Amino acid sequence: MKTKLSSHFYRKEFACKCGCGGDTVDVELLRVLDQLRMRWMAPVIITSGYRCAAHNAKVGGAPDSQHLVGKAADIAVRGISAETIADYLDDQYPGRYGIGRYPTWTHIDVREREARW
Repeated sequence: MKTKLSSHFYRKEFACKCGCGGDTVDVELLRVLDQLRMRWMAPVIITSGYRCAAHNAKVGGAPDSQHLVGKAADIAVRGISAETIADYLDDQYPGRYGIGRYPTWTHIDVREREARW
């Protein structure tokens, strides 16, 4: 059964890629991602959502990664560059959240403070 979390996302999209069954998702992260979906009217692809500690270590994630608590997602939006997505998030959330810029994807997390890389 597919569990729908919001207008545009299902729980399985956030599941740990190792197959452990972990799939925690923060409601604020869903709100941000739904806003992105509506901004471009295009699918937001979750390339990495929740990560268990073992999978996080395997992929080289930070020991205190927001992925470990379901507050982060690595994303791509069909037809929109990663740079454009990161710029938009930066404009929308000055002084808030974590935004990471990568060549083909963008990291967004809803941590309590600002972080940029």
